[in-house]
Amino acid sequence: MPVPQRAGAVRATQISKAPVAKTAKVGNKKKDDEDGTELGDGGDEWTPGKTLIKPSDQLDLSEGELKEEFTRVLTANNPHAPQNIVRYSFKERSYKPISSVDQLAIHFVLEGNLLHKDSDEARRQRAKQEVPEEKPAEPSVAETEEKPDTPADVSEDSGDIEDGGGEERPDSVEVKPGKKERKVTNQFNFSERASQTLNNPLRERGCQTEPPPRAKFSATANQWEIYDAYVEELQKQEQNKEKQKALPSKKEEDKGRKKAMLVENPSDDITKVAKVTKIIERMVTQNTFDDIAQDFKYFEDASDEFREQEGTLLPLWKFQYDKAKHLAVSALCWNQKYRDLFAVGLGSYEFTKQGRGMLLFYSLKNSTFPEYIFNTLSGVMCLDIHKQLSYLVAVGFYDGSVAVYNLKEDGTQPIYKSAAKTGKHTDPVWQVKWQKDDMDNNHNFFSVSSDGRVVSWTLVKNELVFTDIIKLSIEGAVSNEQEGVQLPDIACGTSFDFHKQIDYLFLVGTEEGLIHKCSKSYSSQFLETYAAHNMAVDAVKWNHFHPKVFISCSSDWTVKIWDHTIKSPMFTFDLNAPVGDVAWSPYSSTVFAAVTTDGKEKKGQELPKGPEVEVAKMEKLLSLLREPDLTLNPQN
Repeated sequence: MPVPQRAGAVRATQISKAPVAKTAKVGNKKKDDEDGTELGDGGDEWTPGKTLIKPSDQLDLSEGELKEEFTRVLTANNPHAPQNIVRYSFKERSYKPISSVDQLAIHFVLEGNLLHKDSDEARRQRAKQEVPEEKPAEPSVAETEEKPDTPADVSEDSGDIEDGGGEERPDSVEVKPGKKERKVTNQFNFSERASQTLNNPLRERGCQTEPPPRAKFSATANQWEIYDAYVEELQKQEQNKEKQKALPSKKEEDKGRKKAMLVENPSDDITKVAKVTKIIERMVTQNTFDDIAQDFKYFEDASDEFREQEGTLLPLWKFQYDKAKHLAVSALCWNQKYRDLFAVGLGSYEFTKQGRGMLLFYSLKNSTFPEYIFNTLSGVMCLDIHKQLSYLVAVGFYDGSVAVYNLKEDGTQPIYKSAAKTGKHTDPVWQVKWQKDDMDNNHNFFSVSSDGRVVSWTLVKNELVFTDIIKLSIEGAVSNEQEGVQLPDIACGTSFDFHKQIDYLFLVGTEEGLIHKCSKSYSSQFLETYAAHNMAVDAVKWNHFHPKVFISCSSDWTVKIWDHTIKSPMFTFDLNAPVGDVAWSPYSSTVFAAVTTDGKEKKGQELPKGPEVEVAKMEKLLSLLREPDLTLNPQN
């Protein structure tokens, strides 16, 4: 590393020994500049001047060619940056090229911890370490007299002393006794820092609790012991009545004591034995109706083989509740987790007979009494049980409100219910359907009503948040901008169903006989409209296996099977009676069941052979009605 020079000492020698030579040299230099002579690299008079040598292969250009300008635009674009990058657009649901490409190219990066000694950070470190800053020493007369004579031919430009006796190096300076030798730092202040935090000592904390008291009880019960227990209970009740008659002047105190005695008496508290009694009731019911349970598992009528399109139905259980005699069954839904449990909605379809409603839950293990009972202020029109969380039940009412019941909660009131301020429908709700959780893992379900709205309901903490997915009208979907300009002709929604594979795609049936194919992402337009029926569409369902096929039924006596890529139906079935509902078979892609007002039901049976076989069967049927150019090729 070069040792810093002592510029002050050299300057003092030049002033005292050679002032005349320096002045003459400066005068000669100014004179040479005036004469226009050119000195050499060293700047001395005896150095020969620079001469320009022209190469032999140099191109000779005229004055006009030399003055000609050539313009070239330089850009900062990276020539190696890719220009064909595409990214997926969730709005347009396709890949779009990116217009702006990052042109920055980094060739070398080095992070260091060196600081310049004249920087602010270096000064702060010296001040912190209490190191004094170095200052150049000023020349004095005594130092100039003590210094030896230096030759007159000292080079002014380089500042070096040719005699070799000039400045003192730091390593040659004698250290005076009593003073600490100070280390000479270099031009860049290099420092290393290290720190270590104190680790807290580990502590272990433990506690020990006393075990709860335990007691063993065992006994045998027979008819005489049960009879004696009842006799003792009757004697206690008679004694209590006699005590109450003995104090006629204190009626209020007697009432309070009576209530306290009833609470303290364990024989009157039936909640402790409710679970046990329910199990015993199920056991008694199964023993009583064992022949029905056997028919449910193994019944098969051999005479069905001799009937072409007709079968036989064997009634099994009959579920009834005395307090729901004057209400009509408006909705049914099976529990997907507990296969023996199903929900029943009770209400009325007649406008003049509207009143209360009920929500009942029955089990096949006990057909004599409901498992859960919920009384409602309005008639229940539809319901749906969550597939994963089987204790959550969404319900739609005749007054336009929706609610969510939790079977785990105590009480008969719903945990969520819509109101007029929270987006309640203005007409009866005809169908509700649970959907997948949103991006924030909140549960949500959809509803459709006669007011023309398809609404998404989200369960957020203690609030039921609504979002209008689409508004139906006779001319088409209603956007938010058109809603305030002109009152559209509202189309009454009656049913809907969501695609099994494509989450955002769903179908909506209307009272005008139209079926609209819609998307959750577009609320201002329909993807497709099908002129399906001449009367109200009572139900529309996607096929469980084939992604393009759906079925619809109507009060115009017809059931139609559609391919959603074609606006005309593939199959039409006339059942000679209004069709109230239709459903695909869960084990076959070509079997469906329809319910008519006259009580007849079509029956078909196919053995399940897997999804691929079911798709092939449906493709075979569709190929019989399609044009040759529209025939689907399963291999493609």
